Amino acid sequence: MIIRGILFSLFAAGTLWADDSQGIRSAAEQQARLVAAGQQGDISVEADPVDSSNLPPCNRLEAYTPPNTRSIGRIHVGIRCIEGANWNILVPVRISVIAEYITTRRALIAGRTLQAGDLNRQRGDLGRLPAGTVLSPEQAVGKVLRNSVGAGQPLRSNQLQAPLVVRQGQNVRVVSQGPGFAVKADGKAINNAASGELVRVRMPTGKTVSGIAQEDGSILLQN
Repeated sequence: MIIRGILFSLFAAGTLWADDSQGIRSAAEQQARLVAAGQQGDISVEADPVDSSNLPPCNRLEAYTPPNTRSIGRIHVGIRCIEGANWNILVPVRISVIAEYITTRRALIAGRTLQAGDLNRQRGDLGRLPAGTVLSPEQAVGKVLRNSVGAGQPLRSNQLQAPLVVRQGQNVRVVSQGPGFAVKADGKAINNAASGELVRVRMPTGKTVSGIAQEDGSILLQN
């Protein structure tokens, strides 16, 4: 993030004075465009008005991104004087990204496996939507809702989970593999799991082992 500020400083042309409020806003907006780089959609940035009348004159400004700054929505960009004075301010900036996102076509209950017909495409400012809003149907179709959702609601990734391939209490095939060999045995799953998730299995001997759930419902032991 500091590198971004340094890059901006290197490319800034001419002298920017502290009483040039528009110059400070422009610097903040240019930095915000760097922050938003990589976002999919139509990007626009707008800094709030700046009152620089109480700031000492500055021969050169540097814009930087504070730690833990989001890359969308309402943020703050740092502007500091690095030549001629010593001050540091934060300028509020809104990063708008106009793009498609996914909403529910109808009210949906928890546990439903989503189909394409359950979803709508909308277009709007992603910066005004909840974090993790789903941007394409492919991210949602086939996933299971963790909680019920009303009609017309933006769909979030944390509301979705992959379908279960193993359920608690289910008899499962446990597989242990190594160079040139594979050993299989039966056990009983202790917890639910989607493909790729960790499953604990109780073997007939009473021993508990852990492995990764596979698409076919078998459990691959961790070696």
